Amino acid sequence: MSEPASPSPAFLLIDRAAVLFCGVAAGIAIGLAFAPQLQSLLGDGAPMAIAGAAPAQAVDSDGLPQAVAAAADVPAGLARAVAEQRPYRIGVFGDSFGDGLWAALYGQLPRREAFQVLRYSEQATGFTRYSQANLEERLAATLAEGPVDVAVISFGANDTQGIYVGGKVAPLLSSRWRTEIAARITRYIDLLRGQGASVVWVGLPVMRDARYQAQVQGLNAFYAELMAELGVPFIDTSRAAVDGNGRYASHLPGPDGVPYLVRAGDGIHMSMKGYRLLTAALATRLRAWGQAARAGKPVTPDLVPPPAPLQAEPAAEATSVEPALAAEPEAPPPAEPPASVPAEAAPATDTPSAPTQLLPPAAQTPPQPPQAEPAEPRL
Repeated sequence: MSEPASPSPAFLLIDRAAVLFCGVAAGIAIGLAFAPQLQSLLGDGAPMAIAGAAPAQAVDSDGLPQAVAAAADVPAGLARAVAEQRPYRIGVFGDSFGDGLWAALYGQLPRREAFQVLRYSEQATGFTRYSQANLEERLAATLAEGPVDVAVISFGANDTQGIYVGGKVAPLLSSRWRTEIAARITRYIDLLRGQGASVVWVGLPVMRDARYQAQVQGLNAFYAELMAELGVPFIDTSRAAVDGNGRYASHLPGPDGVPYLVRAGDGIHMSMKGYRLLTAALATRLRAWGQAARAGKPVTPDLVPPPAPLQAEPAAEATSVEPALAAEPEAPPPAEPPASVPAEAAPATDTPSAPTQLLPPAAQTPPQPPQAEPAEPRL
C-alpha cells in the first residue's frame, strides 16, 4: 500500500495561521468578557474618567463641613438617648478604614461621658461586593440589635472596580455604575435614618500609588456629590496627612517639630495617630453635643457603658500599640487596625475568612500594590 501524500508546505502554513488566528480571537473574546474597560465598548460606552476631587464645601476652623459644624440643634439620636436614659450609641460602619475610625473614636469619646462606640465595620467589604456581603442585609440585622444614634460611615477602599448590572459589566464610575452604587448607598443611609440615626460620611485620604490615588479621589468626588443630594455631611480627608504641596506624606511634623508617623506601611491605611487625626474634629463636636444633650446634668454610673472587647489576641500587644490612648482609664485601648491592602488586590476565594483580629501593622505580611479593577469584578 502506498504511503499517503504529505501535505504541501503552503497548506501547513495556512493551517498554522488559522490556529494562530483562532487563538488570538479566543483571547480577545475572553478579554471582552471579563475586562470592564473593554466590555464598555460593547454596551455602556467608554469608561468615565476616574480622576477627580471632591467638590469644595464650606468648613469651619476644624475642617468640619458646615452641615456638622454649624448645626444649631443636638442630633436627635443623642437627645433620644438622654430621654431613654441610656448611653449615646455611636456606630462606625465601613471596611478596614472603618476599623481604624472606630479605634480612634473609641479613644476620643470617653465612656465616662456616656459614649458607647460600636464597631460595625468589616474588612474587605464594599458597595461593589454584594456577592461577598450584602451591606444592606447586614445593616438591617445590625439595627435589630439596638438603635444607632450617630452613624459614622467610611467605605470605598475596596470599591475601585466595576460591577455587574443586568448581566453586563458597568466599569468603575461609568453612568450605570454610578446609578447602581448610588441606589445601594441611598438605601443604606435610609435604613439608618429610618431608625433615627444622624449620618456622617468620612472620605478617603490621599493614597501613595498614583493610579489608586486617581481612582480614590474619583470615588471621593462621587460620594461628596451623592451626600450633598442626600443632605449627609461629607468629611473631606484629602487635605489631611499631606505635605506642604498637598502630596502624600507618611510623616507629619508634631508640635515639637519632630515628625510622627501618620500612615501605615502599605501607603493606603493610616497609623493610629493618623486615624485620630481624621476623627479629632468630629470627636470634639460629638462630645460638645453630648454635653449639650445632658443640659449640664452629670453622667450617672448606670449611663457608663461597659468597655468594648479587645480585638487583638495578646493583651500586651494591644496595650503597647498606642500609648497616647491610655488617657482613657476605664478600658484598655483598641489595637492598631490592620494595614491590609484593599480586598480587590487579593485573589478571589470562596473560603470563609477567619474572624477579624486587629493586629499591629508590623504583624502583617507586606502588601502588594493595589489592583485597580479585577479581571472579573465581584458584586
